[in-house]
Amino acid sequence: MKIAHIITRLIIGGAQENTLHTVEDHLTDYGDDVTLITGPTTGPEGSLMDRARASNCNLIEIDALRRSIHPAHEWNAYRELKRVLRELKPDIVHTHSSKAGILGRKAAAAVGLPCVHTIHGAAFHYGQHPLLYRTYRLAERMAVPWTDHYISVANAMTEQYLAAGIGCPEQYTTIYSGFDVEPFLQEPVHRNELRREWGLTDEHVVIGKIGRLFPLKGHDAIIAVAAEVIRECPQVRFLFVGDGILREQYQEHIRNQGLEQHFLFTGLVPPSEIPQLLQGMDMVAHTSQWEGLARVLPQGLIARKPVVSFDIDGAREVVIPNETGCLIPRNDFPALSKALIDLARNVELREQFGSTGRERFTDRFRHQTMSREIREVYEQVLNKKSSS
Repeated sequence: MKIAHIITRLIIGGAQENTLHTVEDHLTDYGDDVTLITGPTTGPEGSLMDRARASNCNLIEIDALRRSIHPAHEWNAYRELKRVLRELKPDIVHTHSSKAGILGRKAAAAVGLPCVHTIHGAAFHYGQHPLLYRTYRLAERMAVPWTDHYISVANAMTEQYLAAGIGCPEQYTTIYSGFDVEPFLQEPVHRNELRREWGLTDEHVVIGKIGRLFPLKGHDAIIAVAAEVIRECPQVRFLFVGDGILREQYQEHIRNQGLEQHFLFTGLVPPSEIPQLLQGMDMVAHTSQWEGLARVLPQGLIARKPVVSFDIDGAREVVIPNETGCLIPRNDFPALSKALIDLARNVELREQFGSTGRERFTDRFRHQTMSREIREVYEQVLNKKSSS
């Protein structure tokens, strides 16, 4: 099969890792001819371009395909996408992310190619500027005729798009965003070493938050409840894994509360280090304001760590109350504080939730499972096109 993927940029992020796993698996497991088209990778989030090059896919970078909205860039990117797709003549086009999703689907339709689009997170979402929200929702409605099938990373994504009048139910398939689960299944041989490096002992309870230090990612919610959690559980330490434009602001807020000794910042780390860092944690907190289905939730559970998450988007599909963790109404700070305190005090409950999570979600989130199911969607789309 000849496949062309289009994504706006290859920063370190869930959508990008999802796409690269798909590219790598289809190249190696199925012998497909795979092209990956992307824009420039810039910013403090880190880059996956080296991994893309190492995959031996046909990697094409289009300079005009940028995240920020600019009419001239959009027009140039669209023209370049059409040119590239005409030359490649893939059997199917697979688009990812908001900008590349709209321009890529339009370009595929313009040259008569079938197209699948993955909704990693809704293009229109909570916390977005109202004008952007309306613009992206309108753009997604316009893109329906250019979309042969949608892949949602969570049932919640399908529900949100259908509620917005985008497509019909039979156009959607949920395929959870897979990753390499094996490193998360390893025994925690590095736990004591990590905690020594962090200046911690076994008596400390480490609450980890993994994600870019960017707006809507929810680190401010953790900082808002930290003082109360620490009053009740002085042994708690908060670990922020990742970097971003809000790091200095968050560190200032922490200093103003006199809580510096209770917070650790790792800075930017490659995705390959996340399994080891999870070994040093006792639980995972996920307080983003929106996200399709954050990979850190199944990753934490497969590493046998209980999770505490705001009830956003697809979180409830893996955070099962009283089974794998605590599901909190968005921005309910008293409930968030209580959940963190309860788990910090109860090691048996943490172990119970973590073990249940590993048992329930290990196979479901293997990247091989995801890649196989995605290829089945391609075959269904191509068979339908052929028969019609």
